[in-house]
Amino acid sequence: MVRLYHYRARPGPGGYGGRVPKRVDHEERRRQIADALLRTAATRGLHATGMREVAAEAGVSLRLVQYYFGTKEELLLAAMQHLAAQFAERALARINRLKETKSPVNPRDVIAAILTEALPADDERRTFTVLYTAYFALSLTDPALAIAPLARNSNAVIDVVAAQLRTAQAAGDTPAHLDPDLEAVSLLAMSAGLGTSVLGGQSSAGQAQAVIDYHLDRLFPHPGQRSAERP
Repeated sequence: MVRLYHYRARPGPGGYGGRVPKRVDHEERRRQIADALLRTAATRGLHATGMREVAAEAGVSLRLVQYYFGTKEELLLAAMQHLAAQFAERALARINRLKETKSPVNPRDVIAAILTEALPADDERRTFTVLYTAYFALSLTDPALAIAPLARNSNAVIDVVAAQLRTAQAAGDTPAHLDPDLEAVSLLAMSAGLGTSVLGGQSSAGQAQAVIDYHLDRLFPHPGQRSAERP
């Protein structure tokens, strides 16, 4: 891990000319600033959040923010990648909680955990959906906002879901004629649409979860495979 050494005054003579080294973790500082952007954007909106506001929220200077992120576009992309990593961590934690109460955890459980985590059913998940959707919307009219890295994140999730479907097919739990790749794309697209529907008030989180269950019942027709996932 790359570390930068800063120096601070030492309250006594001797050693380093009266100063001692203070280690600064680059990645931790970047995460601190990215978190500050997410907190600020959650209340002000992504479009109205500038580097000065982020610096104030993080409790650091504007110059320090610019040191780690040369432009606002770089900061926005880093914050979105941080947001995606938080999503992955929460989905994994959801799966691990299932492992504590249900053994073994089957492919339907894993897919349900991913899709359920994407529903804006609480403040944390709502923030994820709002900011991720806002970034995609802004990127459609602002070529300076990189979209490829986030598309790769989405593709990685699709690959995980497709792999789970293949595992289920091998075990005879999912119809053999289904195309795992196309089904995975369909499920993630459905999940994104459901999230937007909940945000807009067209449906509740419970109704969105019912839609997820309906489609998983089609993919996993055996009653014993029904997941206990709920918002």
